[in-house]
Amino acid sequence: MPGKIALRLAALLLAAALASEGTAAAALPAEASLSTRLARALDRQHLPASGTAALALDLDDGTVAFQRNATVPLRPASNEKLPLALAALDELGPGFRIATVVLGDGTRDGSAWRGDLVLKGFGDPSLHADDLAVLAARIRALGIRRVTGRVLGDESFFDTRRTAPGWKSSYYKHECPPLSALVVDRAWLDGRMRGEPAHAAAIAFRRALARKGVKVVGKAGKGVALPGASELARVLSPRLSRLVDWMNTESDNLVAELLLKQLGAHELGRGTTAAGARVVRRELAERDVPLAGVRIVDGSGLSRLDRLTARALGALLLSARADPRIGKPFVASLAVAGVNGTLEDRMESGPAKGTVRAKTGTTSAASALSGYAGSAWAFVLLVNGDPVPVDAARRAQDRFAQILAAAG
Repeated sequence: MPGKIALRLAALLLAAALASEGTAAAALPAEASLSTRLARALDRQHLPASGTAALALDLDDGTVAFQRNATVPLRPASNEKLPLALAALDELGPGFRIATVVLGDGTRDGSAWRGDLVLKGFGDPSLHADDLAVLAARIRALGIRRVTGRVLGDESFFDTRRTAPGWKSSYYKHECPPLSALVVDRAWLDGRMRGEPAHAAAIAFRRALARKGVKVVGKAGKGVALPGASELARVLSPRLSRLVDWMNTESDNLVAELLLKQLGAHELGRGTTAAGARVVRRELAERDVPLAGVRIVDGSGLSRLDRLTARALGALLLSARADPRIGKPFVASLAVAGVNGTLEDRMESGPAKGTVRAKTGTTSAASALSGYAGSAWAFVLLVNGDPVPVDAARRAQDRFAQILAAAG
């Protein structure tokens, strides 16, 4: 993992700056003024005192311009996607692509395939009906016109747990489609979201084959390809950098959870949420991100068990941006204030518009905004409550970011 040793400098600088408790800022009138304005941005909204953490860091040297409760573990909401994005880009690489393949269990007999066709997924969250049409066309191009067996959906690359630990029951399907290594069109089929994504994918693929003139005698179902099955066709997902961009800009929970399982499968041989979480934590440790109080439970931030600190997120932001291999795609994946994604309708004017890139986060218990104000500052804002005052938190976050953008 090139460059990680060098990137530890940023974490060490941050640790030293936090330990000084802002004495450097107090010594400089200009920075004291900035610190005062940042404090007022939070205080005027009357946010929960013990449930609000904030941090502003100089990107040049890691100097702390402002901090509040920076070491307090809080629920991060979708800021949980930031450590996942860092780990995925580093461990898998920005150019990594996820395959979906058609395997043949059986033998070729002229224009007939005697046996089953197995659609096997490897966790592509972007898999679409158009991809199935491509696969069906490639089967026809092989000269196959008839399949004597069935079409089976194989999701065995991941486990079959449809949600992640700590999710509210209401999150299932409403906040995230059912998790699976084989999910097409986010598990939507015939106007409704299906609870068995692999079976739904097999039905959709059987129909795609029929449209291309390939008749399948048997019905669609779920199954696992035999070890000796022949690969007949494949499609690839967009590059990982594109998937991470979609995950962060739009705060897409399905992409996050499937990328987390992808990390577990790729690095530890287990396509589970827990395995992926271990890989993310390992990545943070290798970059000397302070892990006291940090708990990685899922990839999306929907889990009520997740915990991050402003200090950990700040170190992460410094490390990611300084990494010559993944810094650009990481920063580019964040929504732009007043321009796109989850920040399209926030900070639509003022110095932050077009210059602040950040990850939002919202649940009933947490509101978050972390990222970069131009090329000068990294910042973290976490607000927790029961329930969290979302409107007040967002006003404080936006004002905080505007002040930093103006100071840059």
